Order: sequence, then C-alpha cells, then structure tokens
Amino acid sequence: MKKLILITMIAGILFSCGSNGNTENSTAENSTGSVKKADLTPAYDPHRGEGKFTKVEIGATLDVSKATGGKKVYDVKCGACHKLTDEKLVGPGWTGVTSRHAPEWIMNFITNTDAMITKDPKMQAQLEICLVRMPNQSLTDDDARNLLEFMRKNDGIK
Repeated sequence: MKKLILITMIAGILFSCGSNGNTENSTAENSTGSVKKADLTPAYDPHRGEGKFTKVEIGATLDVSKATGGKKVYDVKCGACHKLTDEKLVGPGWTGVTSRHAPEWIMNFITNTDAMITKDPKMQAQLEICLVRMPNQSLTDDDARNLLEFMRKNDGIK
C-alpha cells in the first residue's frame, strides 16, 4: 500500500512538471495585406518523431553486445515503470514496440522525450491512458541505441 501511495505521489509530481502543450504562433501579413496566423513549429513526422535521428541502421540479426548494454540501462532507468510484456505498469509494456514504431521514432523518443510527448498524437493518447508523463531520462545516444537493440531482442529478433 505504501508503495502504491509513493508511486501515485511521484506520478503526480512528474505529471505536473510536464509541458503545458502551448505552441508558439505569430501573425504574418501576406501579399494581399491580410494577417493570418503562422505556426512556427515545423511539420511533425509521425514515423520519425522529433529529434536528430533521421536514419538508424539496424541489422537483420541482433547485436548481442548492444542488447546486453540495453538490458543494463533498462534495469536501472526503465524497469520500474515498463514491463517487458504487453502489460501496463506505470507506462506501457514493451512487447511489440519495435513492430509499432520505426527505429528512428524509438531513438528520438528515448533521447527527446519532452518534445515527442508534446507533438506526437500517439504519445498524447498513451498519456491519457497512463496518466503519467514519462520523465526525460537524459540518456546518451549510445544508451538509446542499446535500448533499441534490447527492445528488438524482447520482440524476438535473434
């Protein structure tokens, strides 16, 4: 019971610290002299996500050393909120994540969590289900790549 109360309190704190979802807009005068709203945010690519990864090379077979490194990151940073099954804990389970999302999307989400939650419609829908905004874990690009390989292993890639 104490653990549930503690998790609920932490979740409330993390959720309240999230972005308020506002986007910056400006007005611009067009050639006819009328003023229209212009969105300053570039188009969002739901397959790639929001971040620096535009192409992630993955092999047909698993990179075992990266997957092993990813398991270590999972144990320290991810396992408290995510199960390796499809069962939701605090966050969604990880089964099938590599078949639902492109490697670029996964890498961008791991390394650019706040922007992805703010812009990605699937993440916003997931937030409504989980009710807890995933905190930015400040993972390195190598940590993220290792986690991706561990997710692939969890999804049955050999």
